[in-house]
Amino acid sequence: MSDAGRVGATIGVDIGGTQVHGVLLGGDGAVLAEARVPTPQPETDDVAVPDAAGHDVAEAVLAVVRELRAAGGAQPPRRVGIGAPGMVDREGILRFAPNLPGASGADLGGLVSEGIGDLLVDVENDANCAALAERRFGSLRDVEHGMMVTLGTGIGVGLVVGGRVEIGASGFAGEAGHMIVDPAGPPCPCGRRGCWERYASGGGLGRLAREAAYAGRLAHVVATVGGDPENVHGEDISTAALGGDEGALGVLDELGWWLALGLANLVTVVDPERIAIGGGLGEAGHLLLEPTRRAFGALIEGGPFRPPIEVVGAALGERAGAIGAGLMARADRSP
Repeated sequence: MSDAGRVGATIGVDIGGTQVHGVLLGGDGAVLAEARVPTPQPETDDVAVPDAAGHDVAEAVLAVVRELRAAGGAQPPRRVGIGAPGMVDREGILRFAPNLPGASGADLGGLVSEGIGDLLVDVENDANCAALAERRFGSLRDVEHGMMVTLGTGIGVGLVVGGRVEIGASGFAGEAGHMIVDPAGPPCPCGRRGCWERYASGGGLGRLAREAAYAGRLAHVVATVGGDPENVHGEDISTAALGGDEGALGVLDELGWWLALGLANLVTVVDPERIAIGGGLGEAGHLLLEPTRRAFGALIEGGPFRPPIEVVGAALGERAGAIGAGLMARADRSP
């Protein structure tokens, strides 16, 4: 279906681990305005009590929506799509959100609708939104079977099957960041150990960086953050790698291997023709893609005997989730 012309502008909001990012999306898919606010960080990690954090996150979404509605002028958009990290069911309830502490169980759509009563609100998994956007306008545009992998605080995966985004029986397909790659690995906010995103996300990069710093492989980077390895973060590695720092490039090589391991595991199930890498960490570009491609070629099952699988950067960058949420809001989910 194609409701774009009839619905007009919509608002798409992507809830990330550090920021809530929204776009005002024109009927032709053009981004007309953007707004960002920090993602609320609750003082407690008690995911059994969703109300407080759910309301905090909804208030952050509402702040973005109000700013973008004002940008819409005399005919403000009335449809809003929200991309949320975690297990979003087919009714739009955020059932479980390991990287959004306290919001598990929250009805974000209902909370946002209460805040502005004349809004029509839909909620979907953020990686599914990103996959929809890349399938419509980006790196998956001509692909019938593909994957969109978003690398942020955690890892999300949107699956394109037969040209459409596949969400599964309950809506939970693509939660691959919590695929276990090392049963003895570090604890994960989901309650288990050794999940893929502990090694290959933005948070994983920070952990790998600090391990390298304590091992003495990042002397220059440590010096730039005051001499304490504990102060080394993922963005310090990206900056140093852009400057050619060998230790930082080594950390990105290690990150690329872990990313490739998860991709190779997924390929045995999904059999895509192309994989797009996006999210905040995807902004590292070739510094991450090149080591990932090298390792992927060695890790994939039957590599020499199957058609090549492309691993590419997401064309829409960190906007993909918000753009996809705006597309989803107009009930126009077809490519």
